[in-house]
Amino acid sequence: MSDLPLTCREVRLVAHPDGLPGRQHLEIAEIPLPDPGADRVLIRNRFFRVSASLRMMISQSAPAVEGVPFPPLRPGDTLADEAVGEVVVAPVDSGLCPGDLVSHFLGWREYAVVAAAACTRLDGGLPDPVAYLGHGGTAYAALTRGVHLRPGDTVFVSAGGSAIGSMAGQIARLLGAGRVIGSTGSWSKAERLVRELGYDAAVVRGTNEPMVEQLAKAAPGGIDVFLDNVGGDQLRAAVTTAREGARFVLVGALSGQLAARGTGRTAPVELDSFQLLMKKITMRGYSADDNSEVHAEWIQRFGDWLRSGDITFPHVRVTGIAHAPDALLEVIEGRHLGAVIVEL
Repeated sequence: MSDLPLTCREVRLVAHPDGLPGRQHLEIAEIPLPDPGADRVLIRNRFFRVSASLRMMISQSAPAVEGVPFPPLRPGDTLADEAVGEVVVAPVDSGLCPGDLVSHFLGWREYAVVAAAACTRLDGGLPDPVAYLGHGGTAYAALTRGVHLRPGDTVFVSAGGSAIGSMAGQIARLLGAGRVIGSTGSWSKAERLVRELGYDAAVVRGTNEPMVEQLAKAAPGGIDVFLDNVGGDQLRAAVTTAREGARFVLVGALSGQLAARGTGRTAPVELDSFQLLMKKITMRGYSADDNSEVHAEWIQRFGDWLRSGDITFPHVRVTGIAHAPDALLEVIEGRHLGAVIVEL
């Protein structure tokens, strides 16, 4: 390890924000290079993902929500998210060797010490290592296991330009959807959903025209499938425009996660249960972890689709850990289309 730096940098929480975080709540800390000891793996991170879900980890202290895989952080803790890195040192019996590319969940730092069992060796199934940090697997699992999309379905994806949504629209089309509609926060993004991601139409939140009216125009025959990343008004609009027998799969709750006040761990919404009953709508909360076998299937199909040009991986690369805190604030503000990745 003599050729390694003596110090490295990581992003830490300074203080819990009262509502949405600002730059003052995060800091870049320089620390001694961590020592893996004899039984753990030292990894030089090359990329890590910046997710809006971090809001739940860094907000004011509150009881953790059972089942939420985002433990609250305390001031002084280092942020975390999925990362791709290169093995520097590994135990002899770990099955890992220096130079191996692996994924793990200790991003937001230049070097990470990780248990070997928490590392996944990347076998080259995807043409670009950064693509392993996409959220397409969540969308694929939700559409193939959560709702079992059928050929010809009209599909509505809330937050269609998000890390999940930017993949979900493309995946729905490849799985045989007849019409795909996405929601977003601006008309410029709406144009990009149609032009770049293959959506048939896009609706825009926060305009003078209510979401339910926009969705009714975009899907005059109603929707069959709703992949929901948001909740709130968009979930209500989906109920109103649903066809009989519509299937809803809820994978996120950005209306609560990115609310200006509170902890981001609740997302209240009022729904018309009479419509749920009369239309026989099924609604399911879903995590890709519910079907662990789907990951390998997704990597195979994603790699094939990328190589054939049938799908793209929309993402923005931010260079250097010093820019990571600002990248998080931009994700929360919804500035970017697709995933946001910090490249080290």
